[in-house]
Amino acid sequence: MRDRIPVVVHGSGRRVRRAGLAGVLWACAEVITTAGVVVALLVVHQVWWTNRQAVAAAREQVQALESEWGDSSPSSSASSASSSHSPSPSPSSSVSGSSPSDARPVSPSVVPSGGGSPSAAVQERAYAVLRIPRLGLAVPVAQGVDKRSVLDKGYAGQYPGTARPGERGNFALAGHRNTHGEPFRYINRLREGDRLIVDVKGRRYTYVVGKVLSETTERDTGVIAPVPRSVVKPDYGYGEPGAYITLTTCTPEYTSKYRLVVWGTLLS
Repeated sequence: MRDRIPVVVHGSGRRVRRAGLAGVLWACAEVITTAGVVVALLVVHQVWWTNRQAVAAAREQVQALESEWGDSSPSSSASSASSSHSPSPSPSSSVSGSSPSDARPVSPSVVPSGGGSPSAAVQERAYAVLRIPRLGLAVPVAQGVDKRSVLDKGYAGQYPGTARPGERGNFALAGHRNTHGEPFRYINRLREGDRLIVDVKGRRYTYVVGKVLSETTERDTGVIAPVPRSVVKPDYGYGEPGAYITLTTCTPEYTSKYRLVVWGTLLS
């Protein structure tokens, strides 16, 4: 009888290994797909849904202020109030008449760090409305530049220590450029001569855009000084006391690397 020679089948082992590898790859693909969906949903929430919420809430706040002001609404007395220089009844602390070195060293950042902000109760209450006709914008103005209690609500936030609307000094504001209502998204479109209108109870102050600084660092505190002038780019800004308004936001879009600044002067 002939001896039987054992036959070793190599293909079956390879098939098992291939099947195992395919299973691992499939599991990895499922994890990556799930993670991608989660990230996409987060992006949609951050970019789209937060905008809808903040825009709606800011619009309601503007309407609430106008309703509260009633017959004393600025629109009913705009002709006489727009040229007034008397201080408005806003809760801000004034730095009028001080030198640039007296200004608080607040970074003109849309997401600043550090303290020095008013109490949460004060921050959460809007006291004015900023209107930019060129952009079709009407946004509530509240005290402070805290991200959660002011800026993420779609408001413009007033830098602590800056001047009140209509008074000498610098009425300086920050606002988001992207997400959370993005009220300052298109302020790069503002040009010399455009009007910036600030309404408070019974008064309207009209500023005229004079200068734009397209890019500076987040630590350029000179742009919100009582006499605004960039300390990074000294050719940009003003040299004499006056009644100014400053708008600051992040640039380029969807980043916070630099700051975009728009300045205006009170129309007299």
